[in-house]
Amino acid sequence: MRAHVISVAVTDATPTFELAVPCEVFGTDRSDLADPWYELRMCAGSPGPLRTAGGLQVHAPYGFEGLLDADTIIVAACARPVQLDPPARLVEVLREAHARGKRIVSICTGAYVLATAGLLTGRSATTHWMNAGDFAHRFPEVDFLPTALYTDDGDILTSAGTGSAIDLCLHLVRQDHGAAVAGEVARRMVVPPHREGGQSQYPKPVRAETGDDLAPALAWAQERLHEPLSVPQLARAANLGERTFARRFRDRLGVTPLQWLLQQRVRLAQELLETTDEPVEHIARRTGFGTAANLRYHFGRVTTVSPQTYRHVFRHRVAQATGSAGAAKAVLAP
Repeated sequence: MRAHVISVAVTDATPTFELAVPCEVFGTDRSDLADPWYELRMCAGSPGPLRTAGGLQVHAPYGFEGLLDADTIIVAACARPVQLDPPARLVEVLREAHARGKRIVSICTGAYVLATAGLLTGRSATTHWMNAGDFAHRFPEVDFLPTALYTDDGDILTSAGTGSAIDLCLHLVRQDHGAAVAGEVARRMVVPPHREGGQSQYPKPVRAETGDDLAPALAWAQERLHEPLSVPQLARAANLGERTFARRFRDRLGVTPLQWLLQQRVRLAQELLETTDEPVEHIARRTGFGTAANLRYHFGRVTTVSPQTYRHVFRHRVAQATGSAGAAKAVLAP
């Protein structure tokens, strides 16, 4: 069984961090989590090393034509000259790859290249908020979402800058290997396991008087997802007043405490559906939904499928990838 090939289109003076993210997520061997893991390839328009904006040398042994052999294409963030005038061959190859049904992803200002190729026409897309006005002016045909962390329009995905590049790459891992594997990759990278793409890129600044860290309260809640939890309880765990806690929570995470709890419970349900054979009724109790009906309702709202369908599709996908119908139970070692 061959690895899923991810090819990154790199241009000179690309921002360092945004290029490093796919290298870390997909280029690090994590075959202990999913075997085979990804195969990462760097593709450029001309032979010879490139340099990032920070001066690091990038070895890209493949030309832009190599993108056509990939399962997923990532267009890395690019310098301003490339935003304004992307390489003609790269634009041509992206159009051909899209016609072949490839999954195509942009990181930060890589969205300029996708838009120039016409791949974002009539589609939702985002980029770094500092480029929002310029991007919207240049590409009025794009359904531009200036505050989104990332967008997923099926075979076309885009992200904002820096941290949201991590969010989108983990989202791809979640699509390919499930929430349990994506969560473990996030844990190893010491980053949040999941942020919804619709969260704001730039939450309001936190005021000095609410500077205590929310991490203990979040950890406390994640250990008790099976219990009925309320905002007052979370506020007490954070040693904050209820109104102060709720305001700060929204400032920091971009969602309300109850929305966050729902996300965490659905994510835990996904992991249990992937890695156990427990009945839906048991999973409902373990995730704090109480009844199977409540789990089905909220799970469907968040994922658009039922728990049973999610388990069936995930198991089928893993069985195809590994050749073993029972492989889903071994996605993460105990």
